[in-house]
Amino acid sequence: MPWSVALRDTAKAGLVPARELSDPRRSLRGAVAVALVVFPVLAVAGTGPATSAAMGAFIAGTATFQRTFRPRAGLAAAAGLGLGISTFLGYAAVGVPGAFPVLLAVWSFGAGMIWAIGSTGGTVAATTVSVMLVVVQLPVSIPTAVGHGLLCALGGAVQALTGALWRVDPWRGHRDALADTYAELGDYARRLRHDPVAIVDPEPFMTARRAGALTAWQARHRPPELNGLRAVAEHIRPALAALADPAVGAPAEGPGRDRAREILAAAAELLDALAASVRAAEAVRPPTGTPALTLAEAAESPELPRAARRSAERLATQISRAVGALDRQDRSAVRTPQRRRPSFWQVVPVGFATVRRQLQPRSAVFQHAVRLSCVVTLSYLAARPLGLHHGYWAPLTAAMVMRPDFAQTFSRGVARLAGTVVGVAVSTAVVQVLDPGPWLSTALAVVCIFGAYLTIRTGYAFTTACVSSYVVFLLGLQAGDPLETALERVLLTLLGGAIALGAYALFPTWQTARLAERLAEWLAAAGRYGAAVIGAYGDPAGRDDREVRDALLDAREARAELLEAIERADAEPVRHADRLPDLSRKQLDRARTAVGLLARSAVLMEAHLPGAGSRPVPGAADFAEELRYSTAIAAAAVLIGEQVDFDGLRNAYARWDGRPDRGAERSTAGHTDAPGAGQDDRDALARAGAKLMLQALGDLEKAVRPRRVPSGT
Repeated sequence: MPWSVALRDTAKAGLVPARELSDPRRSLRGAVAVALVVFPVLAVAGTGPATSAAMGAFIAGTATFQRTFRPRAGLAAAAGLGLGISTFLGYAAVGVPGAFPVLLAVWSFGAGMIWAIGSTGGTVAATTVSVMLVVVQLPVSIPTAVGHGLLCALGGAVQALTGALWRVDPWRGHRDALADTYAELGDYARRLRHDPVAIVDPEPFMTARRAGALTAWQARHRPPELNGLRAVAEHIRPALAALADPAVGAPAEGPGRDRAREILAAAAELLDALAASVRAAEAVRPPTGTPALTLAEAAESPELPRAARRSAERLATQISRAVGALDRQDRSAVRTPQRRRPSFWQVVPVGFATVRRQLQPRSAVFQHAVRLSCVVTLSYLAARPLGLHHGYWAPLTAAMVMRPDFAQTFSRGVARLAGTVVGVAVSTAVVQVLDPGPWLSTALAVVCIFGAYLTIRTGYAFTTACVSSYVVFLLGLQAGDPLETALERVLLTLLGGAIALGAYALFPTWQTARLAERLAEWLAAAGRYGAAVIGAYGDPAGRDDREVRDALLDAREARAELLEAIERADAEPVRHADRLPDLSRKQLDRARTAVGLLARSAVLMEAHLPGAGSRPVPGAADFAEELRYSTAIAAAAVLIGEQVDFDGLRNAYARWDGRPDRGAERSTAGHTDAPGAGQDDRDALARAGAKLMLQALGDLEKAVRPRRVPSGT
């Protein structure tokens, strides 16, 4: 899209508020923790140390509002430690001529690289840069640098201690993640009534999986009803899809379809009840007229084909398990192995390894780190010749608005400018009217901190307004003309924002150029998932449920990354034709549909996975291996812009489909299947699923056909 349209849309996104506030109790807790630090330090040590302690407590408290499922107290402590180190190094370097810009460049680069381990780490790392810039501007001698660093760390420790003692609904995030999964399943069941091939939204499942990984402390204190429900939800999803799909479930029309719609409607109401129960932490209250028994009875209806009836029975069984798990009288209904979340100390070596893998020029994280380092350092050096007392506001603005993608960087830049102007104007007017002393200024700063915490989910502009006011009141403890200071801050915000946005325009990291790579990753992951499912039909005795589950999760993550990249690419001021020379946007959309059909086919087959004692489906194992190999080769072809070819997979299916009937094998001893229809159903289901996969890959083959044929071919 044109630059003018992209800038307009991103600016609008940064200024439009979300109708959401943080939990007032958590906001109050964070502000109280800051007050517990800043007022005693102000009374004992004076304004300079109080400023360092307040900055540490505020930023550590901000870390606890990030969207993460780690214990909040640990986040605050880790953030406080990082702030203390950055403060000490900043104070130590600022007294050495020429050392501080070098330290600032190196520290900013490191903060940018932290984005490799996640947005929470990247956001907290960026705040350490801002604190380094703010506190080292205060008059202080080098020997007291350790003291100021310890005061910043003390602020984080007090936040951690306050969070540990004043617990505010610590499992709310986990409950909401699990409840959102069941609510999405309920909506999915309703959509399937009208659209038998509807697609489920994978985001709630991914969020619930992240929430399901617990630290050792969380595992000991977790509410018992949260154990195992996510795994049940994962089994409900394929059962719903297999029941509704005409290819392997209920017929497209007739009494069987009507019965399937009734079952889906009943399941949707029960799933909604499960979601409400999880969210409210109480036993399930099934809707009147749709108890689990009625759902189970409907699943035995003769109007349904055998495969659809089997899906409906599994659906009823899984919903019954979920209801039992939430029944206060039956806490043992579901028990699954617990996924462990490593402690902070265990994460450190893993984090270093993750960051090291991103140290390459083509990495988007590496490019963001270089850009952040250059922009922050350039903003700092550009503000120095102006001779302004608050020159650090320019690099501070750059550090806080820079993100790895265009849309977030520009929207945050506009939001920060608007929030800074409003916050500085209001707080300066208050200072002019009230002329507050140190104690009243500190109290007003704490009030602004409460406002910043409360609006942290409302929008960056609102949070910035509160933060700007907080900094005005906090640094107002130092001498200076308020009006002159306010004007300086606005001008320096403009300078830092302009340098940040200009740097992104000159040195961008366009997501559009990475769409083919994301598509290739999803194709390879979907192929592994399909191969794992079909392989279970070919070798039921050696079936590995963990392999199937891991392959599904990999495919889900790859699809989410592609969708996120497309969303970001749509906001970029570039044309897809310019950045995708071998794959147009129309081709990309058709390829997405094809890979989605491939993954959906595997989901339908997963709902009917054979037991360990079932007989193998002849030919399925060979087809699974060929599917894994063909999709991996095709992913590489998509990545380099070459023609995709699935002739080998078609030949494998032809050999499988032409295999003579092996009915004699069905009576082999050691297998639990009765001779006859059961095995025939499984053979037919496996071949039908494989045929759907071939159809999807054929569509992909056409979708990604190169637009330009090389000369000489």
